[in-house]
Amino acid sequence: MSDKKIIAVVGATGAQGGGVVRAILADTNTPFAVRALTRHPDSDKAKALAAAGVEVVQADLDDQRSLERAFAGAYGAYCVTNYWEYFSADRELAQAGNMARAAKAANVQHVIWSTLEDTRKWVPLESDRMPTLMEKYKVPHFDAKGEADQLFRDAGVPTTFLVTSFYWENFIYFGLGPKRGPDGVVALTFPMDDKKLPAISVEDIGKVAYAIFKRGRELIGKTVAIAGAHLSGAEMAAAFTRALGEEVRYNNVSPDVYRNFGFPGADDLGNMFQFKRDFNDYYCSVRDVARTRELNPELQTFEQWLARHKDQIPLGS
Repeated sequence: MSDKKIIAVVGATGAQGGGVVRAILADTNTPFAVRALTRHPDSDKAKALAAAGVEVVQADLDDQRSLERAFAGAYGAYCVTNYWEYFSADRELAQAGNMARAAKAANVQHVIWSTLEDTRKWVPLESDRMPTLMEKYKVPHFDAKGEADQLFRDAGVPTTFLVTSFYWENFIYFGLGPKRGPDGVVALTFPMDDKKLPAISVEDIGKVAYAIFKRGRELIGKTVAIAGAHLSGAEMAAAFTRALGEEVRYNNVSPDVYRNFGFPGADDLGNMFQFKRDFNDYYCSVRDVARTRELNPELQTFEQWLARHKDQIPLGS
């Protein structure tokens, strides 16, 4: 292991970070060794990584010094934040700054920063197209990541900006999958009209990140925006129907209805879907499926992902 370059992976027990770890471990000829960063090295997930031969270290995104120690000696770092843990865009922005400065202090040679658009560049705060949230954001979990891009540039860290898409895993773990209504009908509900939703599996995000690290300096300073497919709500519902063996309908609602569904973050997600709907030509055009497949030849289609995961999707009652 000593001759291998260390990739420090933030959120290694989570969705994206876990995908990166698995992508590296799956390659028996990998030039990299994995260092998993977690706040809870004693957790079952962290222990499973250690049992798989991964170096597990404790680090806290709110503590820059702990990140400097965790990044020390690493060639690369995969940096990601989890807005949904705290529902605080300000905290997410601060955590991104901590990672950027820590990566610089540790002389990390290649950072991949998992980012999204700052939607305020399209919908200014004073615009009434959609509500302003937390006084200074339109889509908080997008805007803070997009704003943080500059923090990595300002820190002088060699960075690839990886612009991700909606995870298909959100249908399993995040409560966004089809639901059975009181009438027994299963429906997928989004405020997207007939527009396309770029999406991808977390496994494929991990494989793309691994490919970026393997390309060395080629993509440093570049933005890489990825998706596994661009599908409308009706197309996703049809794919669910085929996979699940019962009819799944697409239930299109207005963004304002979605914002008022009442679950934590519904206003944020309502704004997010409206942004994707209203600026769909842009949003889809940058997330190039062919380019994503070039980086990750094993890229799954939605149908392939569903075939593997359909039994995990909770339809409710």
